[in-house]
Amino acid sequence: MYIEQAYKGLSDSWRYFLGIILIFFAWQFIGGIPLVVALILSDDGMSTLASGEMGAMSDALGSNTFFFYMLLTFAIGLFFLFLYVKLVHKQTIKSLTTSRKKVDWKRILFSFFLWGIISVFFIFLDIYLSPEDYKFNFNLYPFLILASIAIFLIPIQTSMEEYFMRGYMMQGLGVLTKNRWFPLVFTSLLFGLMHIFNPEVEKLGYGILIFYVGTGFFLGILTLMDKGLELALGFHAANNLTAALLVTADWTAFKTHSVYTDISDPVLGWDVLVPVFVVFPILLVVFSKKYGWSNWKERLTGRVVSEEEFLNADNT
Repeated sequence: MYIEQAYKGLSDSWRYFLGIILIFFAWQFIGGIPLVVALILSDDGMSTLASGEMGAMSDALGSNTFFFYMLLTFAIGLFFLFLYVKLVHKQTIKSLTTSRKKVDWKRILFSFFLWGIISVFFIFLDIYLSPEDYKFNFNLYPFLILASIAIFLIPIQTSMEEYFMRGYMMQGLGVLTKNRWFPLVFTSLLFGLMHIFNPEVEKLGYGILIFYVGTGFFLGILTLMDKGLELALGFHAANNLTAALLVTADWTAFKTHSVYTDISDPVLGWDVLVPVFVVFPILLVVFSKKYGWSNWKERLTGRVVSEEEFLNADNT
């Protein structure tokens, strides 16, 4: 099982408590130093920085430059996460990634292209059905810069979120609580709540958190049922990459030189509920059939035991 991979390293509770604090600090504060320096050096940098508004920061640096520095925080965070796991937990990155003998890149690519195709379909379907809500925004040179940044750094950004939430925290909480359901519920809720300061929440209201929490549960179920992060890594990268490259809006977290700009008044609608309650369950069935998942109850809610505990129980 995936959570039990934590036992392949040092899994003392203090290592996880300290790790969560230090990794989060490195991600949010050390990772943010290049952005802060760039803002200070820009025109009206101090006032822009003091405002704390992402839109103002993007305007001060230019959207592509701000996008780069924002994603760089995740790259720095991922570096410190891997370093901490290696040095403090004495755990391999492979065992943090999967329970298989090696990382299954075919799983990552299958999930990436499957969700990428579905996302592109839904985006262009909405553009076709509501053309008045979109403005063609394509500008070759800024778009090529955006694409270069996004293709390189967005998979790192999404990997940081997956390794921290569905990887490090899920394994740590599983070892501490000795069960699977609590890590699944806790990390899914936390994943949703971590998006509470996104500009989308301010515009659409707290109802948008249904999508974020639902996505957290979907990715958590993928991880536990498939005994690894591969499917979640591919899905998350495809989701953010298509969003960054195809559609932007003044009120979204990714304000980019994308192909289209959403100029509609933001309204909380079907596009929030359909993925969570229709598309994600269908995808779980697809993945289940392809990879032969079984014993759902045990994989999602069963006990977490070390190999030593399992052998001792088996002998008695």
